[in-house]
Formats: sequence, structure tokens, C-alpha cells
Amino acid sequence: MSIKRIIRKGFFYTFIIWRDEIRKVLSDAGVQIFFLIGPLMYPILYSFMYNAEATTDVKMVVVDPCNSKESREFRRKMDATQDVKIVGVCANLNEAKEAVKEHDAYGILEIPRSFSKDIVRGKQTCVRVYSDMCCMLYYKAFLLAATNVSLDMNEDIQRQRSSSDSKRMQEISCAPLKYEHINYFNPKNGYASFLIPGVLILIVQQMMILGIGMAAGTDRDKNAYHELVPIQRSHLGTFRIVFGKALCYLMVWLLLAVYLLWLIPLIFNLPQVGNPFNTIAIVFPFLLSCIFFGMTCSVLIRDRESVFVVVVFTSVVLLFLSGLSWPQTAIPKFWIWVSYIFPSSLGIQGFVKVNCMGATIADVSGELIKMCIQVLVYFLTACAVYRLQVARSQRLFLRKERRELRQKALIERLEKEGDAREQEDS
Repeated sequence: MSIKRIIRKGFFYTFIIWRDEIRKVLSDAGVQIFFLIGPLMYPILYSFMYNAEATTDVKMVVVDPCNSKESREFRRKMDATQDVKIVGVCANLNEAKEAVKEHDAYGILEIPRSFSKDIVRGKQTCVRVYSDMCCMLYYKAFLLAATNVSLDMNEDIQRQRSSSDSKRMQEISCAPLKYEHINYFNPKNGYASFLIPGVLILIVQQMMILGIGMAAGTDRDKNAYHELVPIQRSHLGTFRIVFGKALCYLMVWLLLAVYLLWLIPLIFNLPQVGNPFNTIAIVFPFLLSCIFFGMTCSVLIRDRESVFVVVVFTSVVLLFLSGLSWPQTAIPKFWIWVSYIFPSSLGIQGFVKVNCMGATIADVSGELIKMCIQVLVYFLTACAVYRLQVARSQRLFLRKERRELRQKALIERLEKEGDAREQEDS
């Protein structure tokens, strides 16, 4: 057989495998959930949940046994912030706790009885803030408001006690260094702008692995030997299987990636300041590494349902390992190396830097090189997995053929012996 015919035959069988995978994606309801419905609906739901970006006017009650001019000023300034809304004054802490328990408020501001006396005596006083931890953003709003009000009142108190004659000298002595807090790449200081871009990358990985695993479970259910690769002429080559399946998944997820990583941030006004070509340079190897990683992991899937057990519980763990919700500098080296096993860790770091922070290819060259290594490693592991599956299916097929031949020979021998006995009897 000529080389040209071998290449033509390989391309033909690759097309057959690609066609079968496309049909599976379009006809299998389980695969459609993870390849079509989930990627379309899940990002919208998640983005709507955090669309407000930041919590404002969080309800708070006050316990103020002091009830002095200074304590009332502290309450007024707390209520004037955009983060907190004072909805009531309680007689004691127990009454305030009941209000929080009934969700009439989500925080408590407790001003001590000695608040004014401590200020007059020049002693340090303490204001306690209690927060309902059903939402971390409530705690952030209360803490931020109390800190800003405390700093503002401290400056007023120092200005009143200053011995300087002019007002300008009082301002300089109370606040010699003025500062302005600016949040780079997240001017709204919003939770969605911080979290959603990275979560979108994680959604791509998790949905892709779930869909590939569901398709692998379907293959095992339909295969007579319950193996990953059926006994067909088109499935006798390792590379044609890997390339055919990968081409199908890549075509589907290239379209979904445009929707997830460009259209969703555009709809919800999430940060997008990067060069689109730099973003493509990061996303494309990420998709390939996810595809080959999912194909490698599919050998662990024995049925359609087991993919949930293997994949779903890892989402929160992978979000922490990515360095998005927890600083990567605070993660031990061991867990950083563990995070490199999963494409999402490098994908989140690279995508956030390029798309949300305007980094160039040179700035993310480390992540890009590591992702290319991931693509190569998982391509080789996917080839190895499918090569073993092809060999295993062939062994099972040959074993069954031998068994059938032995059974057929045994039946023929018994029939001959029966014919011989009948002849002897006659």
C-alpha cells in the first residue's frame, strides 16, 4: 500500500470518527447538557447573581447605651456611607441579635457606654461590629464603613486638640500624608469583575470534561464489550481516534469560547482591556489542553453517571488552587505544583492577566509555555490511553472469537459422535 493511500485512508477514518462524535453531541441529551445547554445558561445565571458588583445599604441595627453627641455622630456617619443603612436602634444586644435572627438586619453596631468619656479623657475607645456571615460581602461592607468612619472621626478629634493657630496647619498636623485608594483593573471594586472572568475559564474546563466523560460513558454502554473503543475498522488507529474526537470537541468549544469569554463579559460589563489576539493566543492552547486532559480522564469513566463523582466536587478546590480567590503567593509550593496538573490553573492566570489587566504575550510567556507543555503531555497520555483501549478491545474480540470457534468445534464433534452412535444402533 502506497504512502499516499495510507494518508488518504487515515484522513477518511478520522472524518468518520469526527462525524460520529458530532452526531453524538447533537443526539445525546446528556452530552447536550454539558456541551450546549450548560455553557449557554450557567454563565448567565452566575453573572446575574453578582451583577450588582458591590453590596450597598446593608441593613444594620445599633446598640448605643452612651447616646451622647459623639456616639450619635458616629451613627450618623455610618448611615451616610454607601455601604451601610441604619434601620433601627435597639435597647440591648439581645434585642439586636433577635433582629439579625429575623433578618430585619444583617449587622450590629455596638457603641460602649464609656464612648464619650474615653474620648474626653484621651483614652482609646472601642466600637464593636457584628456581622451575619451568611454573606462575606456584608462583613466587608460593615468593616469598610466602620474603618472609614473611625479614621474620619479620629482626624476631627486630632484637629480639635491641635495647638496650631491656622486651619491649614491643623490639617497638616492631623493628616500630613494624603492618599487616594485606586483599584487597578477593577475601578468599581466589584465582586463580579474580580471573580467572574476566572470562573468562566473554570466553567469551560468543567463542562468540557463532564461532556467528554458523558460521551465516554455512552460509548461504553453501547459497546458490546463495555470498552471505550468499539471494534470497527475506523477505530483501529490511535491517532485517528484522538484527532477525530479532538477536532469535534475543538469545533464546538471554539464557538462556545467566543460566547463565554467575549460575549458574556460584554453583556455584563466585565473588564475587557486586553488585545483580542493575545486572548486568543492564551485561550487556544487552554482549550486543547482541556480536550486532551478530558480524553485522558475518560478512561476512568465506567458509566455515564460516574463522571459527576469524578469531576463535580473539584470545582471549589480548583478555584482556590488557581490563585484567584486566594493569593498564589500564600499557597505552598507543593499545591502550586499540584495545580499545574489541571489546565484551569494556568488558564485562569493567563486569561485574567491578558483580558482583564491588559498583559502582553511577553508578560504571560511563563503561563503560555506551561500550557503548551500541558497540551503535549496530555496529547501523549490521550494517545497512550486510547492505544491501550484499542489493544484491549482487540484482545477481547479475539478471545470471544476463539471461544466461539471452540464452542462450534465442540458442537460439531458432539453431532458427529451422535451420528456415529445412531449408525451403530441401526
